[in-house]
Amino acid sequence: MKKLVECVPNFSEGRNKEIIEAIADSIRKTPGCSLLDVDPGKSTNRTVYTFVGSPEAVVEGALNSAKVARKLIDMRHQKGEHPRMGAMDVCPFIPVANVTMEECVEISKNFAKRAAEELGIPLYLYEESSKTDYRKKLPQIREGEYEGIAEKITKPEWKPDFGPAKFVPEWGATVTGARFFLIAYNVNVLGTKEQAHRIALNIREAGRGENEPGLLKETKAIGWFVDEYNLAQISINLTNYTITPPHIVYEECKKQGKALNLAITGSELVGLIPLEAMLSAANYYIEKENLLIVDEEQKILLVVNKLGLNTITHFDPKKRIIEYMIEEEKSEPLADMSLRSFIKSVAARTSAPGGGSVSAAIAAMGAGLATMVAQLTYGVRKFENVDKEMRSVIPPLFKGTNQLIPMIDADTNAFNDYMEAMRLPKHTEEEIAARNQAMEDGLKKAIKVPLSTIKLADAVWDSFVELAKYGNIASRSDMEVGARALGTGIWGAYKNVLINLPGIKDEAFKTDVVREAEAYLKRAEEKCKEILNILDKR
Repeated sequence: MKKLVECVPNFSEGRNKEIIEAIADSIRKTPGCSLLDVDPGKSTNRTVYTFVGSPEAVVEGALNSAKVARKLIDMRHQKGEHPRMGAMDVCPFIPVANVTMEECVEISKNFAKRAAEELGIPLYLYEESSKTDYRKKLPQIREGEYEGIAEKITKPEWKPDFGPAKFVPEWGATVTGARFFLIAYNVNVLGTKEQAHRIALNIREAGRGENEPGLLKETKAIGWFVDEYNLAQISINLTNYTITPPHIVYEECKKQGKALNLAITGSELVGLIPLEAMLSAANYYIEKENLLIVDEEQKILLVVNKLGLNTITHFDPKKRIIEYMIEEEKSEPLADMSLRSFIKSVAARTSAPGGGSVSAAIAAMGAGLATMVAQLTYGVRKFENVDKEMRSVIPPLFKGTNQLIPMIDADTNAFNDYMEAMRLPKHTEEEIAARNQAMEDGLKKAIKVPLSTIKLADAVWDSFVELAKYGNIASRSDMEVGARALGTGIWGAYKNVLINLPGIKDEAFKTDVVREAEAYLKRAEEKCKEILNILDKR
């Protein structure tokens, strides 16, 4: 899998549209970089850019944007609500996929070194990239802001990590480094700047000082008034959302607002948010209000509503949740076919798709029928007495159905890998050995895929049994067909495991697979019979 790094440079310009777009365009035109978000603020006079790319690409993107800012932003004339010390004020690098924090530290140092050399600007390292305690956090380095740099930068303890130890009036100084994913999050307050700041002091980790710490860990906050919104905001940085997520902050702000007789009217996300944070919030409200929501899209809708993320501007999950922004197009041509086309593809004069894909499809339909009956039972007034049971079975049935669908294509893909191995050259002893190993690996994959189908289908049985006991009996035939289909899908996948075993030379592998597959097959026969017996007696 490819390495992916996020870069979130903050520039001290939020009003001049031409400058904002010029910086955005420099990132957009950098090969290998995907610009995900541009979030300008007039009152703050600051724009936050979010882009992702390979480790090499993000360095180029950050450099290109800094070069544009060097030409177009003059800090001698910059004023705004947000604290700042440079034209490119801060430029963090964040690991997203298959990249370690240590790698991002090196990325930030590479950027700082090149920016210092090519632009002649001073740069400080912070967070994971800094080894000095007194200049590790952004507020420590930014203290005194732009206006204090001229005096501060000449002191030995504040010598920049890269670049000249002198004041560059038109630029100021830049902070860069590697850090955990930061969520920039604003909570709306119908009140004054001072009232918003009072809540900020209460919730932020630093509180009002050493003797009066705040309520929430990994939380930084200040209060301000946003003229363009005509309301105050608690401006919050969540430095580790796994410790303090946005929904906990929002609920605490509501509690604080109530104590002060202030209305908290929604919130605003600045930049992007990880899917994990949104689903964590969904699970919080689902549990708190005893809801039953299994569809991911509905979970996101719930969070948008509960946090009031549409209050200021429209919250589009596809443009604000980072995983949705960078997800690659799924390649599931068989699963995406019409049913007619899939059947015709199976019937065609080709060996794939074959029994493995058909088995996965049948198992998915069996699980799907169970899910259908459970949802037709839940929420119906005359079945309120089994509400608890339906709430228990719907999530695993829904999950099983959706996990089985990709196996339709996975089985065909595994078979194709084996066929590719067979086509490898076999002219020399080395080529023969490489071909044999590739074929062995291909066969093992062709076995593991239907074995995975069996395991995913097996996970549905226990919930299906409970459904048979309490589900809408008017849908008895649907449950019967579903049980038979699930069992047939497992039996078919089992047969696809067996047919590929003779070509495997690894005897221990073969023994373990047969033992495991036969155990699942036996359980499938027992569970299918149990479900049919339960239905016969109802």
